[in-house]
Amino acid sequence: MAGYVIHLAVGEKYLKFYPNEIKNYDDFIQGIIYPDSVADKSLTHYGPKSSEVNLRDFFNDRDINNDFDKGYFLHLVTDYLFYNKFLKTFSKKYIYDDYDILNEALEKEFQVKIPSKVKDEVFYKTGKTKILDLKETIEFITETAKSNLKEIKTAVLNGDKNWLEIRPLAKIKTID
Repeated sequence: MAGYVIHLAVGEKYLKFYPNEIKNYDDFIQGIIYPDSVADKSLTHYGPKSSEVNLRDFFNDRDINNDFDKGYFLHLVTDYLFYNKFLKTFSKKYIYDDYDILNEALEKEFQVKIPSKVKDEVFYKTGKTKILDLKETIEFITETAKSNLKEIKTAVLNGDKNWLEIRPLAKIKTID
């Protein structure tokens, strides 16, 4: 799963690209943070792990007819793209440190407001990242925020492999 600040940054940028799409900001943000705020993330990510998001199964349960579900789906799209298209190297040991190191810069860049519900789960560190690059992460956030949720829904339901094929973490270069 991408870190909370990455998800929230995608949401803030999405609102800039689609200013008339979301009517209730709070519901949208609650949808963005919901999938990672539960104990069993496999249930909210529709896969065996949060890194193996099944976008099609989301539509067996929900749709994107309200702002909460739009935020929820944007969260899943972000995780799908993060693990299947963006992440070049993975390390369970370093990824959370990298999130903590990038959080402050990403908050400033995207004017992220951390909801009180997750404030205690967002951390800040200084140092050099090991697997994530700030510039590349900013580009990822910006490109992901351009995602048209209705077009992705259509592609997913039509079986478009660009949105359905899972790249397991084992297939990503790992460092310790």
